[in-house]
Amino acid sequence: MIKGFKEFILRGNVIDLAVAVVIGAAFTAVVTSIVDNLFNPIISALFNAESLNKALPLAIPTVSGGSSTIYFGAIIGAILNFLIIAAVVYFVFVLPINTLKKRADALLAKNKPAGDNEAPLAPTEVELLAEIRDLLAKREV
Repeated sequence: MIKGFKEFILRGNVIDLAVAVVIGAAFTAVVTSIVDNLFNPIISALFNAESLNKALPLAIPTVSGGSSTIYFGAIIGAILNFLIIAAVVYFVFVLPINTLKKRADALLAKNKPAGDNEAPLAPTEVELLAEIRDLLAKREV
């Protein structure tokens, strides 16, 4: 039982996932700090609010006679957080990896010998059924 757990933990995927979670948490802290300390003051100044979380309030009356407040500024802050994280992940990770993959594929295609053809594809299910039908038809005649 311990041996199986050890093999599971030491697999590359688990270690990679753990590293990704730690880096993601640290990156989220950086982006949150940028939004809180750079974008929030600018947006707060535009909407004359003490912070983005208190900007654009909407008071909704409650059944008991009081009111509940929805702060749309907090929603805007969360959307900014998401967009910044998504943009950085795309431009720092996804785009370069896709570019490198295209270059590697082009290099492999360029260096591939002309006579080196790939093996023919296996017949599809329809082709196999048609062949079986034809063989059965010949056998019955």
